[in-house]
Amino acid sequence: MNARSIFLKILTYTGLLALAIAVVGGGLGYLAAGTDGLWSALVGVGLAVLFAGITAASMLVAIRFRLAGFFGIVMGAWLLKLVIFIVLLVLVRDQPFVDDVVLFLALVVSIVGTLVIDALVVVRGRLAHVSDAVLPPAPVD
Repeated sequence: MNARSIFLKILTYTGLLALAIAVVGGGLGYLAAGTDGLWSALVGVGLAVLFAGITAASMLVAIRFRLAGFFGIVMGAWLLKLVIFIVLLVLVRDQPFVDDVVLFLALVVSIVGTLVIDALVVVRGRLAHVSDAVLPPAPVD
C-alpha cells in the first residue's frame, strides 16, 4: 500500500464516520435539546470532518513535492485550519441555534474518531519507511 492509497482510505473512512456521527449525534442532540441540538451536532461533525479532510487532502497534494515543498504545504494547511477554526467559532458561538454542550460533544467525538481512523489506517497500511523510492541504475562494468 502506498501513501496515496492510505490517505484516500482515510478520507473514505472519515466520510463514513461523519455520516454515522451525524445520524447518531444528531438524533441524540435532537432528543437532548430539540432542533437546536440537531443543528449543533451537525455543525460539530461538519467542522471536524472539514479539518480532517483538509489534513488528508493537503497530505495527498504534499506527497508529490520534495521535502521543503511537503512541509510548506502541510504547515500552510495547518495554519489555514487554525484561521478557519477561529473564524467559524466566532461566527457560530453567538448563533441562537447553537447548544454549546451538544456542539462540544459532537466536536470531541468526531475529532477522537478521526484520530482513531488516522492511526488505524496508517498502522495497518504497512507503509515502508521509504515509499515509492526509485533507485539509480546499477553501474555498468
